[in-house]
Amino acid sequence: MMRKLIVAFSVLFLSHTDVFSQSGNTLPQQYIEKYKELAINEMIRTGVPAAITLAQGILESGSGQSDLALRSNNHFGIKCKLEWTGDKVYHDDDEPNECFRSYPTVEDSYRDHSDFLKNRTNYAFLFTIPPTDYEGWCKGLKKAGYATSPLYPKLLMDVIDKYNLQDYTLLALQRMKGNDQNTSVQNETNNTPVVSINTIDDAVETPNVYDTNKNIQKDIDTKTSLPVVENNTSLQYPSGVFTINQCKVIYVNAGSSLFAVSAQQNIDYAKLLAYNEMSSGDILENGKLIYLEKKPKKSNKKFHIITGTESLIDVSQSEGVQLQSILAYNNLTGNQQIQAGTKILLQPTPYSKAKGK
Repeated sequence: MMRKLIVAFSVLFLSHTDVFSQSGNTLPQQYIEKYKELAINEMIRTGVPAAITLAQGILESGSGQSDLALRSNNHFGIKCKLEWTGDKVYHDDDEPNECFRSYPTVEDSYRDHSDFLKNRTNYAFLFTIPPTDYEGWCKGLKKAGYATSPLYPKLLMDVIDKYNLQDYTLLALQRMKGNDQNTSVQNETNNTPVVSINTIDDAVETPNVYDTNKNIQKDIDTKTSLPVVENNTSLQYPSGVFTINQCKVIYVNAGSSLFAVSAQQNIDYAKLLAYNEMSSGDILENGKLIYLEKKPKKSNKKFHIITGTESLIDVSQSEGVQLQSILAYNNLTGNQQIQAGTKILLQPTPYSKAKGK
């Protein structure tokens, strides 16, 4: 996978006369300044640490100056592989005249690099490593087969340390937590308390906050002092992990990546989609409740009253009940928009049980 790593490494650590430009910045520093936002955005989208992306870009492309990078915008030395259907270039590497992916832009190369790591099974274990553990990621890349050189992890770590690339991973995490206006996904820690949101029918003993628009009760422990997240349904949800219908859930803002959610929450991406009854998806167009475990088949609450333009999947997400169960209880056949004021059952009835629902 490495494109003449020794050449890239020599470009990185050349003498002052070769490395320094008229502006006084080294080639790697110029590269970082030019592509740091790409790396940050890819971390937000997929969970690949920005420090790792930048370090690999510097090494694999010789800070953007390698022949492969200049000819084909390939900054990560990714070879064609069987699944590649895009443009190709041929370049001597481990073997003469090997096939490499060619991209219209550098941005396409960065995106493909993230997807390459995220979607190939041999790299899946990397996303169980905390994004701030760059040593674990560097060693993991070598273990997964990204490069053959035994020096690869050390070279990556040296670049990260030399140019303080960890700062960009931390900046991405800060944005993902909502401390930046670009996008936000709450990063759960082991110390994050789980807040429970119950329906009005549930009995609770903790202080309550009522939302008059949706008649939903929020059971919030005042000791946590958690912030709330505004969303376009006029509801407010706690920041971080809370529960609906005794099921763990988070509210994810528009523009956030489900890849990043799956990595941060240490949940397999396919399972995350299944928990939320989604067949595909990455960047969310609208803010959404995202369940971190399988929703129950029924609720303690008997029914839900449709308001506005709610669909049945909207009901499933807001009440924490599996869509197929809701369809069965109400003798319906698919996700559809229901007329406002309609009562949607959230529990089985004797009739639905008799019908084998």
